[in-house]
Amino acid sequence: MAKISVEVPDELLADLDEHVGDDKKFVNRSDAIRASIRKTLDLLDEIDERHGRIDDE
Repeated sequence: MAKISVEVPDELLADLDEHVGDDKKFVNRSDAIRASIRKTLDLLDEIDERHGRIDDE
């Protein structure tokens, strides 16, 4: 798995951390960020499909 670095505003990181940890939605920040990326990409795929921009090869 590749590692990347990103800059995140402190306010956004604080909001993210409210959902990370024991008995919360995500086990760690990486898990939360991967889930967010997957959801965003799925939404973008749906938008592209609606606009006829998906090539089914």
